[in-house]
Amino acid sequence: MTYTIRTYGDPVLKSEAAPVTDVDGKLVRLVDDMFTTLYESGNGIALAAPQIGVQKQIFVWDFGERQEVVFNPEIVESDGEWVYDEGCLSIPHLYVEMVRPKRVLLRGVDLDGEIIEREADELEARMFQHELDHLHGVLMFDRMDPDQRKEAMAEFRRLQREAGAGAAPEPRRRRLRLS
Repeated sequence: MTYTIRTYGDPVLKSEAAPVTDVDGKLVRLVDDMFTTLYESGNGIALAAPQIGVQKQIFVWDFGERQEVVFNPEIVESDGEWVYDEGCLSIPHLYVEMVRPKRVLLRGVDLDGEIIEREADELEARMFQHELDHLHGVLMFDRMDPDQRKEAMAEFRRLQREAGAGAAPEPRRRRLRLS
């Protein structure tokens, strides 16, 4: 089954997701459906359960050779700083230059109920941080100062108008550095 990806303005994206307490067959099907939804999105590398309206602490990712899922994730270590244009399936077509830690250590639970740890840097580290934000109701806009948010929101509205008019929105990379 494919889910509709919820977009900015949907209140589910601003809510805290509940921890997963039991990995059962229903949850395994949900994970499969999340991967299907991710692949059908066409341009994402990860998807958090709240993005499809499921308030559970789950996210899936396909990063190169690794297709994985994690339940109840947390970042237990981070260091460095890395600037990169970040996008989000729930804020379509908008890319904003964001600063995040360069390296992280993610800890969570896998489908077998085992504790896993994943060290990551640069893009993979950013992806973990971004998806973890979704589990806590945090969007890219929430990480911006008021002026940056105002500019990014104006660009997002422009992109939405273009999409609503039937035109293919032309994303423009926003050079908004967050401090």
